[in-house]
Amino acid sequence: MAKYQPPYTITPGILDAVANISELLGRYSASAGESVTPRLRRGNRIRTVQASLAIEHNTLNLEQVTAIFEGKRILGQPREIQEVQNAFAAYDLLPTLNPASADDMLSVHSALMKGLTDQTGCWRDSGVGIYRDDRLVHMPPPASQVPRLMSDLLSWVQDAGVHPLIVSSVFHYEFEFIHPFTDGNGRMGRFWQTLILSRWREPLAYLPVETIIRDQQAAYYQALGEADKTSDATVFISFMLQAIEQALQEALNTETLLPVESDQAYDQASDQVSRLLMTLHHSLNAPMPAPVIMEKLGLKHRTSFRKNYLKPALEAGWMQMTHPDSPNNPRQRYRLSAEGLKWIERKSKK
Repeated sequence: MAKYQPPYTITPGILDAVANISELLGRYSASAGESVTPRLRRGNRIRTVQASLAIEHNTLNLEQVTAIFEGKRILGQPREIQEVQNAFAAYDLLPTLNPASADDMLSVHSALMKGLTDQTGCWRDSGVGIYRDDRLVHMPPPASQVPRLMSDLLSWVQDAGVHPLIVSSVFHYEFEFIHPFTDGNGRMGRFWQTLILSRWREPLAYLPVETIIRDQQAAYYQALGEADKTSDATVFISFMLQAIEQALQEALNTETLLPVESDQAYDQASDQVSRLLMTLHHSLNAPMPAPVIMEKLGLKHRTSFRKNYLKPALEAGWMQMTHPDSPNNPRQRYRLSAEGLKWIERKSKK
């Protein structure tokens, strides 16, 4: 029997992306040093869970997901709260899992979908169709083929003999194509790619690539669709490598490797971010739209404001949006988060 081989092509662009990611990852790991604390890992894990579930239409924001992680009660839909609790339970399993094990995959699905569907921890036993806006966009293989296809795919993961960045991306696409579960395939595919990457470089277990996918959902689904049309994962590999590269670059640019409560994190906040946080504090932390904040800062260039002030503060968790699930909402306002208020308190003591 011929060895299973998913269809894809390693293009010069893909090789360049692998090289760029490897370089960024070296800098990412070096800049972490001893600062990769449990608190820092927790923060990145919270961002990962919130973003991955937001892609699946979960409306809970980062602050609410953090509260759930801390065991606090929140107001929200019971199903959405269950999704968050399940996701944290699944990610806790990450260090114990074998990326090529079907049994481990079924166990993760049980944890991830507990109380959300009647069929957990088992391959689907019926046909499904993937719809977007009431339009059929993909018809996965028949249920009878799922066990064989997943066995072939997981065996390939173990013996692929190509770079883990490529293996993880090909797996992600092939998994979504097979669509082996009745529900939870999107979050499972993203989880398993993280698992594969974490076995290559441990820091990637905590890199919130899902935040990039969430912000580029249209491109994510377009890449999946184009791969379906060509029966070739190449375009999806390119998209995922771009997302990983961007996540690494943003981690370096915004110093998300520094624990929020450490003295180093407070000292390392850029002058622009410090000015932004102090401006909100001096305005009694009243929610303000971006144009008003820019005026108070004496800024006129919106792109520069977003890149150097707003985005780093939001990603560090020091600011929050009044409409976090709709970043481009015309009524969007910004204010200090609980962590931002702690930043102000710590800064005032220096």
